[in-house]
Amino acid sequence: MSQQLVEHGLPWSWNEHRISHCLRNRECVVLAARDRRRLIGFAIMEFLDIHAHLTLLAVQPGYQRRGIGRELVEWLEASARTAGIFAVHLELRASNDAARLFYERLGYREAGRKVAYYGGREDALRMQRDLTITTTSGAEPK
Repeated sequence: MSQQLVEHGLPWSWNEHRISHCLRNRECVVLAARDRRRLIGFAIMEFLDIHAHLTLLAVQPGYQRRGIGRELVEWLEASARTAGIFAVHLELRASNDAARLFYERLGYREAGRKVAYYGGREDALRMQRDLTITTTSGAEPK
């Protein structure tokens, strides 16, 4: 899924070996969303000393806009709070307006740009969220 939905057009970096490493790493949480036996989405978050890093998130196109991505992110954010971590960072393709809007709706704010971050070909937009600020919807107020 990563190769098709996240890394399309880029050198493939999230291969089976790298995912297996995350599954064995006590500082990572790997979530899978399923529709019966079919994988429809996944998320990976790494827990660092002072923040968590949302490394990967993808939902199959036929299941997008149904709240699956939001639920995956909210579960990971709750895990971060439980671990005493109250900031989440992530990167996304600077050209991916849909992903930027998705994260903004969840309370993430732009925190910078990484030039040629993706395979030396595309910039990344850095975003972050302060988990101490919440509203009834879970998103940061504007």
